[in-house]
Amino acid sequence: MAHIKLENIVKRYGDVVAVKDFNLEIEDKEFVVFLGPSGCGKTTTLRLIAGLENPEEGDIFIDGQRVNDLSPADRDIAFVFQFYALYPHLSVYDNIAFPLKAVKLSKSEIDAQVKRVAGILQISDILHRKPSVLSGGEMQRVALGRAMVRQPKVYLLDEPMANLDAKIRVDTRAEIKRLQHEIGATTLFVTHDQVEAMSLADRIAVIHQGVLQQIGTPHEIYNKPESLFVAGFMGMPTMNLLDAETTVRDGESLLRLCHTDVYFRLSPERQANTTSGAVENGLVFGIRPEHITAVGQSGNGTIPADVHLVEPLGPVNILDIRLGTHSETQEPILLRVRTHPTFQVKTGDTVLLNFDEAEMHLFDRETERAVWRK
Repeated sequence: MAHIKLENIVKRYGDVVAVKDFNLEIEDKEFVVFLGPSGCGKTTTLRLIAGLENPEEGDIFIDGQRVNDLSPADRDIAFVFQFYALYPHLSVYDNIAFPLKAVKLSKSEIDAQVKRVAGILQISDILHRKPSVLSGGEMQRVALGRAMVRQPKVYLLDEPMANLDAKIRVDTRAEIKRLQHEIGATTLFVTHDQVEAMSLADRIAVIHQGVLQQIGTPHEIYNKPESLFVAGFMGMPTMNLLDAETTVRDGESLLRLCHTDVYFRLSPERQANTTSGAVENGLVFGIRPEHITAVGQSGNGTIPADVHLVEPLGPVNILDIRLGTHSETQEPILLRVRTHPTFQVKTGDTVLLNFDEAEMHLFDRETERAVWRK
């Protein structure tokens, strides 16, 4: 397989900079997912690696070789598109065999390779069929098979499951993960679906407006976001992000959530980080809904607040808790809390909240970078 390195990649379309100073290294046999909203530059970056687009600046290396000037055919990559791009007049067998016929392998070699890949993908019984009678999941496996049969250095998958229904997506996701480990392929996978990214990736590259925001394991991306965008993009529901400010009360340094009566004592280390300059730009406090505990009024809680809305979702409840009111807009300051479904409250009830201090995050509002995190 292959090691991939992107150095200072820039791609422009007129006045629009689609990829900005992009730097990334992907290890041999690693499964990396490009994650971000539509239009963030993840597919463009994939196409740059494939050679379907050319960068204005920077270098692309595959196994130490600079490939900027190589054609897609000479880069030894396989690209699986969002739309399967199967030949409708060819059988499944011939669709998979097509790249092997293009390089003029013998019939016996082609037959052996096609049947091997079909066996791995569990589509041996549909090799005689045409694409028009296949399900979405079957067409996806055929497209994967056509890529796999070449045994390239790198597999590039551009939202390959976007057109599948929910159940088939889950099954195909598990299949892709199994196949990647089985063949040990260096794989880049583009998606806007964070569940796909978290379940598939060895590492996730979160991209926003052409900028690589963070690269890390699924655990690191979810639990240690380095920017406001990553914090707000990951998670269902996403992280609570509220304006905050530092203040001193009775000689003690505190962090206050703006427009509320909620204060947090800061450890000496966090006090030092918070007052290192970021306070001048404004602060954003972050905590995930599962890291806040809500209890009844008779329970052991520290912060009283009223229930604004209850969303029963089956395995969990999501509570919207009203902490205060914005002084200028009169909009409610809301906090989302995840609770066990047996915790029964209704709109208007008062609950007591406990925050897990170890799971708190703080961001500089101007730079959007983490000031401190867990």
